[in-house]
Amino acid sequence: MALTAGIVGLPNVGKSTLFNAITKAGAEMANYPFATIEPNVGMVEVPDARLARIQEMVPADKIIPTTFEFTDIAGIVKGASQGEGLGNKFLDNIRQVNAIVHVVRAFDNDEIIHVNGVVNPLDDIDTINTELILADLETIDKRFSRVEKQAKNAKDKDAIAELAVLEKIKPTLESGKSVRTLTFNEEELLIVKGLFLLTSKPVLYVANISEDDMSNPEASDYFKTIQEFAATEGADVIGLSASAEEEIAQLDDDEKGDYLELAGIEEPGLNKLIRAAYHLLDLRTFFTAGGKETRAWTFKAGMKAPQVAGVIHSDFERGFIRAETISFDDLDQYGSVKAVREAGRLRSEGKEYTVQDGDIIEFRFNV
Repeated sequence: MALTAGIVGLPNVGKSTLFNAITKAGAEMANYPFATIEPNVGMVEVPDARLARIQEMVPADKIIPTTFEFTDIAGIVKGASQGEGLGNKFLDNIRQVNAIVHVVRAFDNDEIIHVNGVVNPLDDIDTINTELILADLETIDKRFSRVEKQAKNAKDKDAIAELAVLEKIKPTLESGKSVRTLTFNEEELLIVKGLFLLTSKPVLYVANISEDDMSNPEASDYFKTIQEFAATEGADVIGLSASAEEEIAQLDDDEKGDYLELAGIEEPGLNKLIRAAYHLLDLRTFFTAGGKETRAWTFKAGMKAPQVAGVIHSDFERGFIRAETISFDDLDQYGSVKAVREAGRLRSEGKEYTVQDGDIIEFRFNV
């Protein structure tokens, strides 16, 4: 699925180091000849322990994980909304992504100079958020006068509905808050999506902590500060050390295990970041199992069975008949497809079935 999470951050916060770790991990885990699609886009596998468990119960010749993309966004400085630095490129790149991964420096290091001369996570967050808010205000102001005129003169129902949304958004932006802090009903949400606002995109904050804090990010006062701010937006925070993650991504499996054990962590922070960004994009996973391959596939939460079938091939959607479905939890509990069937847990789902994360599906179709 062509959905991507964009990595943003001030200079020297670890944004590029983190992106390097992502692309190295992606290239190492998968033999994709074009794992890096463009210089600033990296394809990464989604870590999912369910694949190995499915393989134990429904053996296949090979296992194929699902993937999605991260985009490394150009750096930003104060005044980007007015074209300072690479501001225009930065804002244009943000518009192209579906979610934002905001990297914030949460470590001290005299050898790595902070762009503002001092490490202050809230100031860093505010710098970027302010530029996005100012850009969104410009968008709203341009639409406001035209839509207001249409609503008054033509009694246009669509214009009246959009004006109500603009009147809801504008004071929020003017108060320095992002559009994602607002709640919209379904009708309003369609209008908001059509505005392509930067601050309406979901965000995940990544606190780039010191290597010493990897086993317990909350030991970092910087991390806790970021966490408190993120809570005001209903956003999540991941704590990781970008430099350590870049190093881990280059190790072989044995060395990686030793490193993680010494660091006191169970898995790379990169795995947590990938899963968190995947869910931030509202992506979910279904599986096909047995035979030539056991494979994880990506779909958008809320998709019906025929649409999900189309993820595999358009013929599957066009000629959809039914989806023979087992939940991963049932397969895990009963230990085999035969046992699941005998327990009456194998389901035959039709066109209106909303596919769930972890479903293992065999599609029946005819074209």
